[in-house]
Amino acid sequence: MDLMEKLTILSDSAKYDAACTSSGTDRSGKGSVVGSAVSYGICHTFTSDGRCVSLLKVLFSNACIYDCKYCVNRVSNHRARRASFTPRELADLTLAFYRRNYIEGLFLSSGVVRSPDHTSELLLETLRLLREEMGFGGYIHVKAIPGTDPRLLDAIGLLADRMSVNIELPSQKSLLTLAPDKSKTDILKPMRHIADRREENRNELVKYRKAPKFVPAGQSTQMVVGASPESDYQILHLTESLYRSYQLKRVFFSAYIPVSDDRNLPSPDTKPPLLREHRLYQADWLLRFYHFTASEILDEAHPNFNPVLDPKCNWAVNHMELFPVEIMRAREEELLRVPGIGPRSAKRILSARRAGRLDFKALSRLGVVMKRAQYFITCSGKLPEGLRVTDDAILRALTPAGTFELLSPAPEQLTLIPEGIPAEEVRLCLKA
Repeated sequence: MDLMEKLTILSDSAKYDAACTSSGTDRSGKGSVVGSAVSYGICHTFTSDGRCVSLLKVLFSNACIYDCKYCVNRVSNHRARRASFTPRELADLTLAFYRRNYIEGLFLSSGVVRSPDHTSELLLETLRLLREEMGFGGYIHVKAIPGTDPRLLDAIGLLADRMSVNIELPSQKSLLTLAPDKSKTDILKPMRHIADRREENRNELVKYRKAPKFVPAGQSTQMVVGASPESDYQILHLTESLYRSYQLKRVFFSAYIPVSDDRNLPSPDTKPPLLREHRLYQADWLLRFYHFTASEILDEAHPNFNPVLDPKCNWAVNHMELFPVEIMRAREEELLRVPGIGPRSAKRILSARRAGRLDFKALSRLGVVMKRAQYFITCSGKLPEGLRVTDDAILRALTPAGTFELLSPAPEQLTLIPEGIPAEEVRLCLKA
């Protein structure tokens, strides 16, 4: 099997990993084309300063000794074409793509070949060739294999920019059912080790500025949504706990795509729960940037997201007793609870109001989405002129176009005839 055939198979096998969000395409046509968007696994991520970085997203090998029912690379999937790089092949390929300006970094994962330690040794050798022999300084994200010896994790972490350990499913019960070779303990152990090692490294760098950095871009994780029966409430609480306990940079959610007809999985005809995935990302944003807690967004009485309203708007509609908020006096935490006001516009409001009074036109210029925010704020004690604050008006403003009807009762036929009047009397009245 030649190198390009391996690349085609292993980049296609990596597409189910949600830690990066887009991939390239072939652009064929007559005449010259400036630039390249080659389809072999090119994806994008964003650095801490907002730059978009193109990555080669690929598996080292799609051969795996585990039998996770939701995974296309499971050992029982005999229809899958198997392929594996050697460390030298993948390092040369990455550098060649970089020199052609196709990519700026590498996103590397792998099936479990023979054992977690053996697989990690192969990944480590690939990184060593890139960093030490070839002098590659680009971004590298590596998936850690649960069950790997901590010493191997330490060695990989000194060469990678980011590491991640996939938590896979939201509960131990679902892991036992769908991924019998994995356990919650095996997954959380390397996650804890990376978190502790990063804390140690931060202390080292305070004393020795030239000390090698361990996973400087932090760690992340991913879980599959829709393959198991957990509610959004359970998933969101787990997400909050992971951020608090392991100082993760991101939790990624991957809507389950049917790849197996196992009786413990949704039917192969089931569509991926993309809206649910989207709502989880919106709620994740509220946890990280808007100072919400999981219990505020969902609770046991309402364990799943509103399909029509986003989580922030849904919370605001259910807590109208906290509104309206006075723009000239509200704290930043209160401003962030207002639909239509984000972290940037909240900071702009706090800065601008020191110079004088704000009106509704000024708020629009500061980036506030007034179509939403106008129902939840006042400026100097006043609402926008002519605004009618009704439940219907608020819902129409907060829902996407065409979806308000899903929240409204079905229209009824207007009648001027009181109920209970016999039909014969009605006909006589009409004749008269």
